[in-house]
Amino acid sequence: MAYFDAASAAPLHPVARQALLASLDEGWADPARLYREGRRARLLLDAAREAMAECVGCRPDELVFTPSGTRAVHSGVAGALAGRRRVGSHLIVSAVEHSSVLHAAEAHEAGGGSVTQVGVDRAGAVDPAAYAAILREDTALACLQSANHEVGTEQPVAEVAEACRTAGVPLLVDAAQSLGWGRVEGDWSLLTGSAHKWGGPAGVGLLAVRKGVRFAPQGPGDERESGRAPGFENLPAIVAAAASLRAVRAEAAAEAARLRELTERIRSRVPGLVPDVEVVGDPSRRLPGIVTFSCLYVDGETLLHELDRAGFSVSSGSSCTSSTLTPSHVLKAMGVLSEGNVRVSLPPGTAAEDVERFLEVLPGTVAAVREKLGAPTATDTVRTAGPDLVVDALGRRCPVPVIELAKVIGDVPVGGTVRVLSDDEAARLDIPAWCEMRGQEYVGEEPAEEGTAYLVRRTR
Repeated sequence: MAYFDAASAAPLHPVARQALLASLDEGWADPARLYREGRRARLLLDAAREAMAECVGCRPDELVFTPSGTRAVHSGVAGALAGRRRVGSHLIVSAVEHSSVLHAAEAHEAGGGSVTQVGVDRAGAVDPAAYAAILREDTALACLQSANHEVGTEQPVAEVAEACRTAGVPLLVDAAQSLGWGRVEGDWSLLTGSAHKWGGPAGVGLLAVRKGVRFAPQGPGDERESGRAPGFENLPAIVAAAASLRAVRAEAAAEAARLRELTERIRSRVPGLVPDVEVVGDPSRRLPGIVTFSCLYVDGETLLHELDRAGFSVSSGSSCTSSTLTPSHVLKAMGVLSEGNVRVSLPPGTAAEDVERFLEVLPGTVAAVREKLGAPTATDTVRTAGPDLVVDALGRRCPVPVIELAKVIGDVPVGGTVRVLSDDEAARLDIPAWCEMRGQEYVGEEPAEEGTAYLVRRTR
């Protein structure tokens, strides 16, 4: 079985396993106590904090450990906003942030604060100038991930941090995906990370808050972790997290070069192996191990199941793999195709043979899924005939609305239109993406008696 979902959780690094087992014997006591066992535990905690701070690029007393990366984000956002409440209550986030940041923004807005989302280009990156233009006098905090978790695009953190510094606004960077590869460049104010993303154990997050940043921890007070992360520290996991971060950093340069070659192999060859594929994300400014592509006329959930049966563990941002039936907010913000989406994120140590086998299996797997869906042949959903057709795809989920559109576009003359009726949110993203890939004109959408009508004009 080839595990290709390291962006969700990387396999436990051997060094992390060794450190975890060793610290279970040495680090079980309360590090706040003064007796021998407590002092031993305190030494392990202090050493882990120093090692982590060196990797992050901050002072040890600026870094605290949290029960997860999500908790680090929530504590960081809430504490920074509370610390600057006299300045204002305006929060800025990018449209492609991790859900933990967006959920924190929703909570802030529900509490009476204001939130501005910064859009991204089709590669998934923010424009530093556009980001700077949104900064206001009442902006209390700005957030920007170091690299995207779904498509791998690296963000211009240094440029945005400079704009925030000039405006006197602290910048929180979610560095969960990139921290294993190196320090985050730029003059950031707060930074968060999650150990299971770089091969450490789950249940360990980190929050770094630079000296001079106004910060007011929220919730009941606690003497642990400078009052910023209440509760007894999971010392064995913390020690393992710090040890694994140092280990992966030592290997990062060589492994990054190797994984970039493998992901570039996928990026360049998939469009030639599989028809009607859109490879998404920045082609060069990207994390080493992540490559994402979307396939027309494919049910993402079925595709993932078939790849799993073939021995490959991958993930997807397709709406049809989600219980909410809505496309990934990242793909939606980028304006790219979401159906049949596959994210391949290679863990360190991935064998080139596994990538080659994936490339051999993928074309037949996609073709089989498309065949099951009957894409695209004659349709039985045409309500009218002539220069304008109506396709009724109400009650049918991705990728069916696009499949039905593809089936009938050749039945109207050049200049004729196809009106697709759909109540699936993914259609709003996938129909325009199909038009761009097929060279057809997307006219727009309009309300319908049921769902939404998407208008497409045949141009060739």
